[in-house]
Amino acid sequence: MSDIEVEAVDSIETIDEEATVDGTTVPSGVDAPEYVLYGGKGGVGKTTCAAATALASANGGTPTLIVSTDPAHSLSDILQLPIPNEPARISEEHPLYGVEIDPEANDGQNGATLDGLFDGLNGQGFGFGMGMGMDGTPDDTGPIDREPVDSGPMFPGADETAAVQLLLEYFDDPRFDRVVVDTAPTGHTLRLLALPDLMDSMVGRFLSLRERMRGALGSFPGPFGDSNASDGMDQLEAFSDRIEHLRSVLQDPDRTEFRVVMTPQQLSVIESQRLLDRLEEFGIATGTVVVNRVTENVERLSDIDTSDVVTPNVDDCTFCQHRWESQQEALQRAQSVFRGREIKRVPLFASEIRGPSMLRLVAACLD
Repeated sequence: MSDIEVEAVDSIETIDEEATVDGTTVPSGVDAPEYVLYGGKGGVGKTTCAAATALASANGGTPTLIVSTDPAHSLSDILQLPIPNEPARISEEHPLYGVEIDPEANDGQNGATLDGLFDGLNGQGFGFGMGMGMDGTPDDTGPIDREPVDSGPMFPGADETAAVQLLLEYFDDPRFDRVVVDTAPTGHTLRLLALPDLMDSMVGRFLSLRERMRGALGSFPGPFGDSNASDGMDQLEAFSDRIEHLRSVLQDPDRTEFRVVMTPQQLSVIESQRLLDRLEEFGIATGTVVVNRVTENVERLSDIDTSDVVTPNVDDCTFCQHRWESQQEALQRAQSVFRGREIKRVPLFASEIRGPSMLRLVAACLD
């Protein structure tokens, strides 16, 4: 790939190894594989955790790229740095790079691939120009009814396709020793992870039907003699091969970890369990669950500055007492449900988590 442009930005202050900031031990590097993905429901703090991990990783001298696939794109707000839609260095002091994936900016390439396939197959009035029975003979159902690739997340989703294409590039980029991904909310992420199976099925069906049509139509002119169709199939097969490569990376626990982020609420425990079940179906390792915004007794927090931590006031506040009890029940359930996984707790802070100083507090909790 071409050299990545280095953009001058306001620097993130240098932190020496084993340093402390306001009583908080600042992580120098992280104990994590090459690829770390944070996922969960919207609003649970995925972006915050991803930003904190990437910052700590780069602070340890590891060239780190943080990627946001979330259409909301709050990464720039949390880091308080401009994040481009192409990978660029966002810190002068640390090897920290950032990118916010813009599906629309990459939609042309993916749309052309899939549209070229269908246009070629529909172009001649035979085969995919008519509805086809499973035996390869025409029926009278008319042309294939499909959603335009650029109209929304259908066949497969334009957003998911664009994200996969770009993740493949970023994961294979030798400039980055670690890639931290702030994923979109659960539904989008699961569609992205399901794309390899979808592509396997789609390519297999097209190839099978193409062979049937060749036998049925013989030497008649038609879509399978059209170069557009062949080009489309070649592109689709190539894309499918690249997605299979991504799947192999995501399923390698030595290279990839998916960390589920949740809040200390019963519903969040249930939703996180569903996500973990789906990730297990995809064969993706999930060794860590992060419980974010936990009201904590400061006695548990010996490694960070607790001046900004929200502590429970169960003696004088009825609401606080009920919330505390509800949280404790959720935490106990999480300990039981997620047994065998490492559970990290990030406290609820009085201040909004924005900028390097607050992110270092989060990174210390995730360390």
